[in-house]
Amino acid sequence: MKFRLLAFALLLTATLPGFAGEKLKLNPHLDFDSDSQDGPLITGDHLDAGMVAGKPTYVIMYGEACFNSKRQARRTVDLYATYQGQVQFVIIDIDGYLSSAQRKLKKQYFQGRIPHVMVLDRSGAVLYNRSGEVDSAVISGLLDRALR
Repeated sequence: MKFRLLAFALLLTATLPGFAGEKLKLNPHLDFDSDSQDGPLITGDHLDAGMVAGKPTYVIMYGEACFNSKRQARRTVDLYATYQGQVQFVIIDIDGYLSSAQRKLKKQYFQGRIPHVMVLDRSGAVLYNRSGEVDSAVISGLLDRALR
């Protein structure tokens, strides 16, 4: 009987939805005109999460002392405000601690330059995977397509 209960609990836990980044906010102390080390660019809850199956996903990999990453972080938080609840946001600060899920994503997709942005559809297929800044309108178009 105990074994059945344990097996049921494990099965239930495995099928529950996970969490991606939530309550994302831009670090208010960022200096957008320099490569100063200002700490994490984006703050929020569940920032150590990886991807959760079944939802479109936006991933940003950034460095804390990169003004290009800072500008992309601002776009990320703006996109989060628009797509919150519809799209999961995965935030990977390559200068900080990485969870096993984040290390896996970094190893699989990171191309060695920051900022690095990815958009994946509901099935996990890559729609966008490039380094460098990307305009919010481009990402919005991809996210809108992934939500259809």
